[in-house]
Amino acid sequence: KEQFSDGVGYSWIDTLKEVAAQQVSDQQLETARFRFPYNTPTSKEAYLYREIFEELFPLPSAAECVPGGPSVACSSAKAIEWDEAFKKMDDPSGRAVGVHQSAYK
Repeated sequence: KEQFSDGVGYSWIDTLKEVAAQQVSDQQLETARFRFPYNTPTSKEAYLYREIFEELFPLPSAAECVPGGPSVACSSAKAIEWDEAFKKMDDPSGRAVGVHQSAYK
């Protein structure tokens, strides 16, 4: 069983990460808390998605309706607390979990 994001193809996910790395500067990510004080993005990929989200839904109340926080394999932020190892895998992809056949190295 695959998560949707992984099921569409690993090259797609890897390409999205590469695009985010090119489009979001280190400075933008370092100062993200000022632009996005609520559920501040912690990766360039998350920052890019947040920019797109805010273009489509510019009111602050829109972002406040979306749960946030660290996630491992698209689970809730609460799941990070289940296992100490999960705290080092803050990535929405199932590939962040080491038992995945195509896990990140």
